[in-house]
Amino acid sequence: MTATPISGFTGDANPYGGGDPYADYRTADFPFTRYANLADRRLGAGVVAANDEFFAMRENLLLPNDAEFDPEHFGHKGKVMDGWETRRRRGVSGEHPWPTEDDHDWALVRLGAPGVVHGIVVDTAHFRGNYPQAVSVEGTSVEGSPTPAELLADDVKWTTLVPRTPVGGHAANGFAVDVPQRFTHLRVNQHPDGGVARLRVYGEVLADPAWLTALGTLDVVALEHGGQVEDASDRFYSPATNTIQPGRSRKMDDGWETRRRRDRGHDWIRYRLAAQSEIRALEIDTAYLKGNSAGWASVSVRDGESGEWVEVLPRTRLQPDTNHRFVLAAAAVGTHARVDIFPDGGISRLRLYGALTPSAAEGLAARYREFGG
Repeated sequence: MTATPISGFTGDANPYGGGDPYADYRTADFPFTRYANLADRRLGAGVVAANDEFFAMRENLLLPNDAEFDPEHFGHKGKVMDGWETRRRRGVSGEHPWPTEDDHDWALVRLGAPGVVHGIVVDTAHFRGNYPQAVSVEGTSVEGSPTPAELLADDVKWTTLVPRTPVGGHAANGFAVDVPQRFTHLRVNQHPDGGVARLRVYGEVLADPAWLTALGTLDVVALEHGGQVEDASDRFYSPATNTIQPGRSRKMDDGWETRRRRDRGHDWIRYRLAAQSEIRALEIDTAYLKGNSAGWASVSVRDGESGEWVEVLPRTRLQPDTNHRFVLAAAAVGTHARVDIFPDGGISRLRLYGALTPSAAEGLAARYREFGG
């Protein structure tokens, strides 16, 4: 099983006519975007090679912001585009000036965190008449830090995630993926040439259990270790997944902030841990949230899908732009966690420090093997 296009778009968009360049942008709701972006630069993702980047650099594919468009920006090679754009392909002679059916350009992408891919968005924003006719995406799993030459070697097996599929210009082209394997790298192909603004790869992190075991005490809710946001009460200003990204927040929108409440309720995030863990300490960081940080917070843990929530940190006053650290009186065993904030506002990071239980480590190792790790 591979990919299914969602609300597929084909054909050119209208030439830019002035005003808001996103006014006629074509997009749709993609259910798989609830998962983390495995191609996020904050996780360590990178575009390690491309066969051609004549008009625009391959690195633009993974920029976190939406692609920008300046109609007046030209360089010595032509129009400057915010994406990855290759030159126009040509045939072998004047009698055969067209590219062949097999001609295509490619880029190699290292995922920031290896995992199981559930959906891919190939975004052609602002590429209205210079987008690829079709795209395809393949994945492979190569441990360590392979070079581009090693990834392209004949003995590397590539699995199709998105078969060659027509796409549209100035559109978010989304594909739901159903391939139960763990991947470390992707190969993005555009047929025969053209430009892609952004690439997003949504899925579940599947960390190497040998690495987690070697670490001993680790952040068991961290995205890079396999933690996941299952749900949140509010995502108005920024995604809840930001709270388990690597490193400290560097600006206000690199955290989780809710809209202002006008009722008597409160906001929350529910997480699934990397696996069942013994949690011994935690951090709640409100970095860069100064007039809009949560006033109070509590943390609860449950063991199993039907387990009871047990409060491990009672409702505690938070300070703005501050990292708060707490050592638990006794280790809390669980598979899920929930942070509740009162009444609204935001936090930038949540860290839950502990270790996998022996049975969880064994189960994680079995799943790792099942998905080809």
